[in-house]
Amino acid sequence: MPCVFCRFVMGGLPLQNASPASVVSQVSVITNSTKESKPKKKICCACPETKKLRDECMVEHGEAACAKWIEAHQQCLRAEGFNI
Repeated sequence: MPCVFCRFVMGGLPLQNASPASVVSQVSVITNSTKESKPKKKICCACPETKKLRDECMVEHGEAACAKWIEAHQQCLRAEGFNI
């Protein structure tokens, strides 16, 4: 399932204007709608949209400034069935 939040962010809104609450709420929709217990993909291939946003933020701003993107990626991975 594609990341709803990622389409929202990549649809034109700047990364810095997104709030952590909106990140978590959008990812929660994915988490709650997915009822699978076993991942279909390898962890390296899951959630490419949130992974890209997280990685770009960390390269440009450092880990401390990217907590909301790290959490969004973790939520996406959980929605895919990974226990992290």
